[in-house]
Amino acid sequence: MAYYQARLLEPKLQATLERQKSILLLGPRQTGKTTLIKHSCTADLVFNLSIPKQRNQFERDPDSLSAEIEALWLKNKLTTMPLIIIDEVQKVPALMDAIQYIIDEERAQFLLTGSSARKLKMNKKEGINLLPGRVVMLHLDALTIPEMNGSLPNLEDLLLFGSLPGIHFDKTNAHREEDLISYVETYLEEEVRREALVRNLGTFSKFLELSAISLGEPINFAKLSQDIGVGVHLIMEYFQILEDCLIADKIYPLSDSSTRRKLTKAPKYLFFDLGVKRICAKEGRRLSQKTLADLFEQFVGMEVLRYLKLYAPSYQLKYWRDHNGPEIDYIIDMNHRYLPIEVKWTESPSAKDCRHLEKFMDEYPCEDVSYVVCRVARQRRISERVIALPWQELTDLREILFKKQK
Repeated sequence: MAYYQARLLEPKLQATLERQKSILLLGPRQTGKTTLIKHSCTADLVFNLSIPKQRNQFERDPDSLSAEIEALWLKNKLTTMPLIIIDEVQKVPALMDAIQYIIDEERAQFLLTGSSARKLKMNKKEGINLLPGRVVMLHLDALTIPEMNGSLPNLEDLLLFGSLPGIHFDKTNAHREEDLISYVETYLEEEVRREALVRNLGTFSKFLELSAISLGEPINFAKLSQDIGVGVHLIMEYFQILEDCLIADKIYPLSDSSTRRKLTKAPKYLFFDLGVKRICAKEGRRLSQKTLADLFEQFVGMEVLRYLKLYAPSYQLKYWRDHNGPEIDYIIDMNHRYLPIEVKWTESPSAKDCRHLEKFMDEYPCEDVSYVVCRVARQRRISERVIALPWQELTDLREILFKKQK
């Protein structure tokens, strides 16, 4: 059997199935959804809608799913609900009506996977049922630090090549680069375009490049519109496509203030994988220290965001920026109590690196300590309320979130 790297989501997935709940597992392509499922459960029926024959069957007759499940009950003399896996369910949105009926009649439990929510959302207007209250929605992203088999790679490798499982565990850089280029060409540049029904492929390609360069900073929709030569509404629609296709996450600003601060209100976006982002941005592999610092900030944001999805889905990741200068890279909003995080490309953090954190903690209700995530060798206190945290120990934030949710 091929090597399998255990995923943090696995216990939650198994516990949800044990509660007899159906699951919609969403995640970008090649994050390991199918591999996770194979190692987490045994299904009675498996369908993959990427296979044309199976997809065509359900496009022609969605109710044939019910017929196959009823035959399964009779053939195997079942006494408990069978588990049915359907990969890439978004390819046949009309199938959701049949799935709802089967769940309501308690004839089967489902594990549905999807690499895009766009078609399901688009068809909502046409009456497609999105199974409200009937499925538990889970997310599988690229690898987090604890999932890297206990041996962390060089930080620069992480920033250059990202953490998609198939790419992370291939140690040949030439292979990694080739696979990332293929990913962008065959998935983003083709499949995302089809999902988006994009007519002007050149415009979308230019958007993909310029947006990838802009990620991690508050987005200036008007400037992107001018640079690409299209309307602002189309730029916003393109960003929505990236969100729906699970390629980018939107990070909202914290805009509340007890003072009269003029705070930034534009959102940031984080790409789901830094290697894919670099290829989209056409940045090459010889990066400046400034670019590495920007990628490091995005890496930390993505790691924290993945922990939130896993352990504290009711919490939100935000950022804070005052037009007069002070800013905080990330803020975990724990129901209006905040944990601020700064990210610094330094091995020697000082009091200067935490001055904005101190200012923020004076103004907002916060946890007792905040963090500067950096390249320091070991944790150290750099002020009474601020701790310098090595990036390798971001798992400490995972433990904090887990305890908060208990």
